[in-house]
Amino acid sequence: MAILLQKSKVIKVAGMSLVVLLAACSGDQSYKRQVNDDDTYLETPPLKALKVPAGMVLPLQNGEYDIPAIASKGQVGKALDIRPPSQALALLSGSRTENSAKSSKLLLEDTPENSHLWSQINNVLLKKGYQVSQRDDASQTLTTDWIDWPRADENVSYQTRHRISVARQSYQIELSVTNEGLRQGDQQVTDPIEIQRYNSLMLNELIEGVNQQRERVSDDAVARNLGPLDVQSGGDMSGLPQIIVRAPYNIVWDRLPAALEKVGMKVGSRSRSTGAITVTYKSLSSSSWKSMGVSEPSISEGDYKLQVGDLNNRSSLQFISDKGKPLTQSQNDELVAALKAAFSQTTGL
Repeated sequence: MAILLQKSKVIKVAGMSLVVLLAACSGDQSYKRQVNDDDTYLETPPLKALKVPAGMVLPLQNGEYDIPAIASKGQVGKALDIRPPSQALALLSGSRTENSAKSSKLLLEDTPENSHLWSQINNVLLKKGYQVSQRDDASQTLTTDWIDWPRADENVSYQTRHRISVARQSYQIELSVTNEGLRQGDQQVTDPIEIQRYNSLMLNELIEGVNQQRERVSDDAVARNLGPLDVQSGGDMSGLPQIIVRAPYNIVWDRLPAALEKVGMKVGSRSRSTGAITVTYKSLSSSSWKSMGVSEPSISEGDYKLQVGDLNNRSSLQFISDKGKPLTQSQNDELVAALKAAFSQTTGL
């Protein structure tokens, strides 16, 4: 009994120590900005002049390989921020970026597609909930209110204000982001590296938002022209059955959730970048299948992984059970009919 009590105390102490350790690690995020190595090099003694014993004759001195004494001005050791500089991304067609200590810029061709850039920028700010303190639509210039930037590598998040402008210069349109204020907590920050980091971050937010708007408009136009999606049975390179939808990946991805719900598949997690979707299938009532004009598929109820593939102007769908087994050819063909009916009833969703 005494031994059991002693073991219980040891386990409790070890558990409390682990909790304290995890709490300490979760509180201080500075390790994410520091070099993961020892800094004993800081203890290296400075170079000294060579002491020559009396009477010794040295060869002629050649200064070619002398190490000049340079005063260190940057941070060293744990104070050195090892994070890479932030880079603005030219996601929009025909664009390029320029970064400096004062501003981050996106340069685009002066085309009809880019003529609505100012209104698109304002839509991005509105959607993201960024407040604007001053706006001049005539000169296409605005100043944001303070924006909070929570980051996993900062103990205290930074807050910024930016001046955003769109201007025509010769044959180009210039989207510029400059800093109007940077602070961390109650401390004002003037470090040019941090200013450039958050200028680039703000510009990337705008570029990404504009790109999404344009993709959505393009996808909507394609979807209107496509009408109901054509669904056929097919197979992958290994011969396993799959479903082929004759529409681009973005169109299929956006319409899939509604179509899957229509055939009794509840959508779980989704990853657009990998095309992975988890679904849970529960069969519909006989009257629901009858109203759709198809027979009930013979697949078992339960969890499935749906892999969506991008085949340029077409997309592929492949269902894998929670046991890792793909559908049989007959089950695949039954789902083709069901999804074809579902897509026809969810046009434009």
